[in-house]
Amino acid sequence: MGAHKVGKLFLAIFITIGPVLTMLNAGREGAFAWPLRFVTDADGRPREVALLWLAGGLSAFLDNAPSYLVFYELMGGDPQTMMGPLEGSLASISLGAVYMGALTYTGNAPNLMVYAIAEERGVKMPGFFAYMFRATLVLVPIFVLLTFLPVSPVL
Repeated sequence: MGAHKVGKLFLAIFITIGPVLTMLNAGREGAFAWPLRFVTDADGRPREVALLWLAGGLSAFLDNAPSYLVFYELMGGDPQTMMGPLEGSLASISLGAVYMGALTYTGNAPNLMVYAIAEERGVKMPGFFAYMFRATLVLVPIFVLLTFLPVSPVL
C-alpha cells in the first residue's frame, strides 16, 4: 500500500464521519442511542471504563482522531462540560483513542505510513492480523492496567 493510498484511506474516513456525527447529535432518540446507553448509566452518568474500551476499540480499526471525535460528541461535545464535570470521561476517551490505536496498522496513521514506506522499500512487514496479534499480546495487558489506575486530570 503506497503512501498515496494511505492518504486516500484517511480522507475517506474523515469524509464519512460527518453523517455519523449528525446521528450522534440526535442523542438518546437517534440511531446511536445504543452506544450512549452503554457508556452511561440510567441516570446519564458516564461509565468511564466503557468509554475507555469502546473509544479504544473503535480507534484500533478506524483511527484515533475520528474515534475521539465520535465519543467526544457522544458525551455531548461541550468543551466546558468535558473539561469540568466530565473530565474523567474526557481522559478515558482520550486515553482509549490514542493508546489503543496502536493495536492495528489502520488505528494510527503513523503505523500505516511506516508499513507503507517499509513495504515500498522492500522491508518485509507483518500482515494486518499478524501485527494486530503481536500488538495485542504486548499492549492489552498495559491497557488492562490503565483501566484500574486512577486517572489524574493532569496527565
